[in-house]
Amino acid sequence: MNGIFIIAHAPLASALRQCVLHVFPDAADAVSALDVQPNMPPEETLAQARAMLRQSSTPQALVLTDVFGATPCNVAQKLVDGVRSKLIAGVNLPMLLRTVSYRHESLDALVSRAMIGATQGVIQVAVTAPQNQARRASHDQDHRDHQQ
Repeated sequence: MNGIFIIAHAPLASALRQCVLHVFPDAADAVSALDVQPNMPPEETLAQARAMLRQSSTPQALVLTDVFGATPCNVAQKLVDGVRSKLIAGVNLPMLLRTVSYRHESLDALVSRAMIGATQGVIQVAVTAPQNQARRASHDQDHRDHQQ
């Protein structure tokens, strides 16, 4: 099984981990998060990331970061070795959910699954009503049309 390690600007890494655990509560041991604080030097962040990766119970890890070229990504680039760990920048929730779903696959397959999850999870949603639903009249007083 592969570990998933999120390194992102605070509080995004922890927030993404909490979202994953909401859907996959059994994945707590597989998903780690490091929130990069704005006042922490990159060297300290790297030391913390290395310690967290060493403590992981999984032999391999997919490291996900938020923005390419930003401090979390730069730290993650120094962290991964390309053999036991791989790095993807641009993490989003669909990518992360797909990654957790397939964490038992090989690390290279997991990278492919993550990329597919990221791209297929971003969809332009139509602003017009679907063909099988009637639009409300503009004079309708009930504007509470949210779903629960």
